[in-house]
Amino acid sequence: MTGNPGSIDIYRESRYNVNMKIHIPNSAFLGNIDPFFRSFDPASPDILEITANDKWISVHPVVLSMIAALGISMKSSDIRCEKLKAKSKHYLVRMGLFNTLNIPSDIQIEEHEPAGRFIPITQIRTSDELTKFITEMIPLLHLDKEQSKTIGYAVSELARNVIEHADSEYGAFLCAQYYAKSNTIRLGIADRGVGLKATINQAHSAKTDLEAIRLALWPGITGMTKREGGTEQNAGAGLFFIKSIAGVNRDFFIVYSGRAFYKLLRKAPQAPLRLKADPFKDRHSSDENLPFWQGTIVGIDISLDQTKEFSLLLDSIRKTYTSAVRERRKARYRRPRFI
Repeated sequence: MTGNPGSIDIYRESRYNVNMKIHIPNSAFLGNIDPFFRSFDPASPDILEITANDKWISVHPVVLSMIAALGISMKSSDIRCEKLKAKSKHYLVRMGLFNTLNIPSDIQIEEHEPAGRFIPITQIRTSDELTKFITEMIPLLHLDKEQSKTIGYAVSELARNVIEHADSEYGAFLCAQYYAKSNTIRLGIADRGVGLKATINQAHSAKTDLEAIRLALWPGITGMTKREGGTEQNAGAGLFFIKSIAGVNRDFFIVYSGRAFYKLLRKAPQAPLRLKADPFKDRHSSDENLPFWQGTIVGIDISLDQTKEFSLLLDSIRKTYTSAVRERRKARYRRPRFI
């Protein structure tokens, strides 16, 4: 075979430059996170390039959880992070991004006690690690009893879903931050497991990633069984519970898996607060043409000023859950049977 001797080198260079890329913008919170997800480039899993805005970095913890999950399986030599120029670059160091990915950083910061302000990126692979994380996390946030229950349960359900369903050897990456001005906890968790579609399709039929997200958020549906209401060990209520916390507090909640993205939008102050079994009947936005994310990402904001009493929230969720399971069972029995 003959040809230009330099063509092979050009080909190698072009392949080498088609790397996986993620850019940390100046602002990416749940309300405006869609462009950040769309900019993610998963072209090649061999090299990860991390760039950031030159002027300012202010992002939701879910962004950091995503980057941690993305890079944890890679050699540190295969992760290329450009020299950061933004004044707020120390935030990435304090949240533990460079330590998690085991890559060097020349950013010098003065260590402060994180109590009451943030939870750095934490890897959770087992139930024991989850229990330890929640035990250590709650006192740091200085919350009252009912708020502590809400936050603790939310974290527990999110991480437990990963441990039980994601089939990821690296587990989940979770971090959180408290914002005093708005009195809000922002929480993000990400994994590189099998994704919601593979999990749901173990017992149900989801033809698309978005349909899998819909079923995963529907109370009483779990990939563990075809039976409405789940099992004693898994009732299919975890993600529904998290979405409900955001819903009753008029906060944002997002799920990203495969090529699909679902965002629960804030309800207007005058809108009645009703929990709905079908997430598509909530005020929401969605997209099923995003760059492919192998695994699942979940983010939630919880406004502590508005958090309802935990027992009342549980009671409302219980009623919606029971009604949803009953209606799905009736619908199944109403289906025509052909002999």
